[in-house]
Amino acid sequence: MSKSSSRPSRPLVLLSSGVRLIGASGVAGVLLAGMALPFVGGVGLGAKDSVDSFNSLPSDFKTPPLSQASTIYDASGGVIATVYDRDRTVVPSDQISPLVKSALVDIEDNRFYQHGAIDPKGLARALDSNASGGGTQGASTLTQQYVKNVFVDEAGNNAAAVQQAQRQTLGRKIQEMKYAISVEQTLTKDQILTNYLNITFFGENAYGVQAAAQRYFSTDAKDLTLPEAALLAGIEQSPTNYDPIVHLDNAKARRDTVLKKMAQYGTITQAAADQAIATPIQLHVTSAHQGCITAKAGEGFFCDYVKNIMLSDPAFGANAADRQALWSRGGLQIHTTIDPKAQGAVNASMADNANASDKPAAVMSVVQPGTGRILAMGQSRPYGYGSDQTVINLNVSKAMGGGQGFPTGSTFKPIVAAAALENGMGADTNFNVPYSMPWPAMKDCQGGTYKQSGEVHNDSTSEAGNMGMPQALAASINTYFAMLEGQVGLCTVDQMANRLGITQQSGGDKLQVVPSMTLGVNALTPLQMAGVYATFAAHGTFCTPIAISSVTGPDGKNVAVPSANCSPVMSPNTADTISAMLQGVVQDGGTASGEGLTDRQSAGKTGTTNDGKQAWFIGYTPDLVGATVVSDTGSQEPLQGQNFGSGPIESAFGAQVAGPVWHEAMQSIVAGTPVNSFPDVQLPSAPPQNNPGGPTDGASPTDGASPTDGAAAGQ
Repeated sequence: MSKSSSRPSRPLVLLSSGVRLIGASGVAGVLLAGMALPFVGGVGLGAKDSVDSFNSLPSDFKTPPLSQASTIYDASGGVIATVYDRDRTVVPSDQISPLVKSALVDIEDNRFYQHGAIDPKGLARALDSNASGGGTQGASTLTQQYVKNVFVDEAGNNAAAVQQAQRQTLGRKIQEMKYAISVEQTLTKDQILTNYLNITFFGENAYGVQAAAQRYFSTDAKDLTLPEAALLAGIEQSPTNYDPIVHLDNAKARRDTVLKKMAQYGTITQAAADQAIATPIQLHVTSAHQGCITAKAGEGFFCDYVKNIMLSDPAFGANAADRQALWSRGGLQIHTTIDPKAQGAVNASMADNANASDKPAAVMSVVQPGTGRILAMGQSRPYGYGSDQTVINLNVSKAMGGGQGFPTGSTFKPIVAAAALENGMGADTNFNVPYSMPWPAMKDCQGGTYKQSGEVHNDSTSEAGNMGMPQALAASINTYFAMLEGQVGLCTVDQMANRLGITQQSGGDKLQVVPSMTLGVNALTPLQMAGVYATFAAHGTFCTPIAISSVTGPDGKNVAVPSANCSPVMSPNTADTISAMLQGVVQDGGTASGEGLTDRQSAGKTGTTNDGKQAWFIGYTPDLVGATVVSDTGSQEPLQGQNFGSGPIESAFGAQVAGPVWHEAMQSIVAGTPVNSFPDVQLPSAPPQNNPGGPTDGASPTDGASPTDGAAAGQ
C-alpha cells in the first residue's frame, strides 16, 4: 500500500494509495486495452491480451543504484580527481528546493498528488487523442516516467539499450504501468519525486538536479531560486532543445511556460510568476570537469593507473562486465596510497632536470618497502593530449595503460646475485674475470643447456682481474655476472625474478630467459623494479605494489581492494647482504659515487642499455625505494648528444643521467623524516688481484655486447 503523500488528496483518486495491486491490475488492464486500441488493431491483439500481458509481468520493481561521480583521494585526503561516466550527485529530499519539486509537478503531472500510479484523466485524454490519431501523449504519470528513466539509466552508454528503454510500444507502456503501481505501493510521493529529480537528465552531461544546479548556476539544488527552479523543470522535457547555454530564447520561453503553470495551479502567486518571467535568465556555468585529465599536477598518470586497476583486478568484480558496472555506477570514495609530499618532490625533480619538450623522458616510481604502497609516480612529459604531453603511463605495463617498458640494463644484476646467495653461494664468490669473454653455456628450465652466441664485454679494459661479488656489483662488472649466472643457472635466476614479481615483460611478452638476461635485456617498468628493490630493503619480503588503500561504495560500505600479499621470497640474510653490497654503488669507487643521500644510508644500482638508449638508477633507503629511468620514448635513439634539461647529454650512463633525478626527489622526500639504518652486514674483503689482462691495443670497449646478440650494457 502506498505511503501518505505530502500534498492533500483531491476527491477523485483512481488506482490511488487505497487500491490493492490485484484490483489495480484488472482495472489497469482494461484501461490499457482502451489506450492500446490504435496499436492492437493492426497486430490482432485485444483487451484480454493486454490484461494477460500486464498480469504476466513480475510485480516487484527494484530500483538500481544510480550512476554517480566517484572521487579519488591521495593518502592525506586531498582530491586527486573526480571521475564519472555520468555527472550525478544523489541528494536527499531535504537537499532539494521545494520550488523545483513544485515546478516539475506543475509542468509534467499536475495531478501527481491526487492520482495513483496511473492517472485516469490522463488516460482519458490519451484515449481521445488516440481515437483521433494523435498517439499516446498525456498518458504517462511522473511515476511512470520515473520507471522509464530507471531503465534508461540502467542502459548506460549503450545506445541500442537506451533506444530499447525508450521505445514507443504497447509492451513498454504495459511494463511502465505495472512497475509504476509497484513503486507507488512502496514509496511516498515525495520519495518518488526525489528519486525522479536525482535520476533525470538535464542536458550538458548533468544527471540529476544537483549536477544541473551546479552546471547552470554553480549552486546547490537546495538553494535554487524560483526562476532557476522553473528553468530546470522546463529543461527536463527536452534537454537539447531547451539547453539555455545553446538555445537561450527557447529555454526562456519554456521557463516562462512553467512559471505560468505554477501560477495557474496556485503554487505561486501571479505576481511572483510575473516577476520571475520579467527576470532574464542568469547563468553561472560551471563546466564539466572530470577524469584524470583534471588531476592535480603530476597525478594524472597515477589517477589513470587507479582506474585501470579497478577495471582489471578481480577484487573489484569476477569479470570485466562486473568491474565496468562498478566503475560506471560510481559513487565511490577511492582512497589511494599516493603521498602528496613524495609526489610533489618527484614533480619538482622532473621539472628541474628535464623539459617536457625533450625527446628523452624521465620516469620515476616511489614505493614503500614492507607495504607495497606506491607513494609517487611521475614523468617529465605531462599527462595530457597536447604537444609535449602523453597519456601513456611509462611507469606501468602496457596492460595497465603503459608502454612496452624499458630494458633494465645492469639494474637486473642484483636479482642474479640474490639467486646465487639463496642457492648457497656466498658474497665471497670470486672470479678471475676478463674484460671480454664468450657467453658461457648455462642450464635452462628444460633440463638442457643454453649457449648464447657472441661475447660479453665490460665497459672498460681496466675492468678485469680477480674480484668478489661486492666489488663486481659496485663496479657493475658484466663478465663477472655472466660467470655468476653460468654457475647459478638460467632457471634459478628466472625463478628468483618470478618470486620478485617479474613474470613477463611490460608489453606482455614472455621473459627472455637467456644468458644476457643478467645484463637487463628484458623490458620492464620502473614500478616493477621498485618492487624488486623494495624486497631487499624489507629484508626479503616482497609486496605487490598497491595504489588503493580503501574504497567506500555509495551505500557507505567498504568495497574489497587488492592486497599487497606480502610474503618472504628470500632469506633476510640474502636481502640484507644485497643491501650491504649495493651501498657500495653510491660510495667511492661505485658506479654512482656521489649520488647517495647526504643525511642517511642509501643503496642503489645503475643501469645502461645497449648504445646508451636507456639510463637507470634505482636507489633506496631502509624506508623508501625510487626507480628512475630516462629514455627516448619515440624513436629510441641513443641518449648521448640529445638535449635533456639544461643541455645535451654528454655521458649516457645511469649515474650521470637518471641519478640526479633520483637524488633530488629522494632527498626532498626524506627531509625531516626519521633516520634508519640498514642491518650491519660484514662483507668479505676484496680478493688479491691477479689480472688476466685485456686488450692492449687501445680498442674502444663496447657497451657490454653487440646490439645484435641480445645483451645489454653494464653501468
